[in-house]
Amino acid sequence: MRIPGKLLFLAGMLAALGVGWVGFPLAIYKSRPQPVDFSHKVHAEKAGSSCEDCHAFRADGTFSGIPTLDKCAGCHAAPMGATVVEKKFIEQYVTPNREPQWASYARQPENVYFSHITHVKAAQLKCEQCHGDQKSNDKPRLYQEDRISGYSRDIWGRPSSRVPLRTEGGMTMGDCVACHRERGLEHSCLDCHK
Repeated sequence: MRIPGKLLFLAGMLAALGVGWVGFPLAIYKSRPQPVDFSHKVHAEKAGSSCEDCHAFRADGTFSGIPTLDKCAGCHAAPMGATVVEKKFIEQYVTPNREPQWASYARQPENVYFSHITHVKAAQLKCEQCHGDQKSNDKPRLYQEDRISGYSRDIWGRPSSRVPLRTEGGMTMGDCVACHRERGLEHSCLDCHK
């Protein structure tokens, strides 16, 4: 039995698309774990911490972002619990006074200006509206970095399924524009892009 040329071409094209669909993300993104299996859940539930306890504003209004070791060492100079993760953190980072090399999921491109204080204080947005429900995360998810740009996959929009109809995380420009439009705010491109 002879297979018609069009059918053979179609099968080859579908196979190539399938390989690209799976292979392209593997080729463009490199993955690495965070240096510590930090649990937002333990800090929120057991320690009663809020986002602002670790991620605060400086006196000049700028946002501190990922806390420095001195912030963590304030509570963890000695183990507060009995977990292996905490003991390892103290041994590897607190005792030798060595800053963990956290990978930032939210670092924006150099040409983008984003003011946390404007959104949190003036617009009264909750952290969860853009960053999701971090309080229920027991360990950080795998960090994925674009090999070409060097930025986190999160700022381009992490598809919640293989078909990117929705994104999770609220880190894309489309998410920002949609939120502004919902609130009746229109801006120039130069308000955020410098």
